[in-house]
Amino acid sequence: MREIVFDTETTGFSFSDGDRMVEIGCVEMINRVETGRTFHAYFHPERPMPPEAQRVHGLSDAFLADKPLFHHGAEALLEFLEDSPLVAHNASFDFGFLNGELVRCSRTPIHLGRMIDTVAMARTRHPGAKHNLDALCSRYGIDRSHRTLHGALLDAQLLAQVYVELTGGRQIGLGLISETIEVAVASVPVAPARVRPARVFTVPDADLVRHAAFMKSVVNPLWGGEAVN
Repeated sequence: MREIVFDTETTGFSFSDGDRMVEIGCVEMINRVETGRTFHAYFHPERPMPPEAQRVHGLSDAFLADKPLFHHGAEALLEFLEDSPLVAHNASFDFGFLNGELVRCSRTPIHLGRMIDTVAMARTRHPGAKHNLDALCSRYGIDRSHRTLHGALLDAQLLAQVYVELTGGRQIGLGLISETIEVAVASVPVAPARVRPARVFTVPDADLVRHAAFMKSVVNPLWGGEAVN
């Protein structure tokens, strides 16, 4: 099964209030295993970057000045997403911005039935615990030491590892590998076993005499007989 784990960075909290998406990062997974295929893009927001948002992701007006508008990259993004389920952390936020941008450039919004929210999954699995991405990485022993700022692709890659743990852990991948091996082995024809004839060995008489003399010299043999004091 193909799934896309994704994350966005924005100018704020609400697309309807005029905030815009400035970065998206997507990670492809097949049967909960990362394939190495990713999609990553920055977009010019057509508005100034608020200082509080820049402190979160580090994306300044100067950095975004030469980046394309969203509608220039929409087709490539949709081609990567295909019709796969989309996994995000607090997914309603990311879907709100993704669909807002799509509608703004006259594209069909993504159906919410494709949405998988890892925050909701974490709340069910770990009630009462912290459910932000940093906390879940710590819980599952996922290295996030290189995450000094939020970044869409980096966060999507971390979330992909968290998603595997939330859906059962690494044994999922191992089970799939095992099944693949069994199918491959079963499809290879097995050659009939070759039966080799018995080989006959002869021992020279002189060796038999020396062996018998040695056996008589053994004191209290383990293989039986009367003890020799």
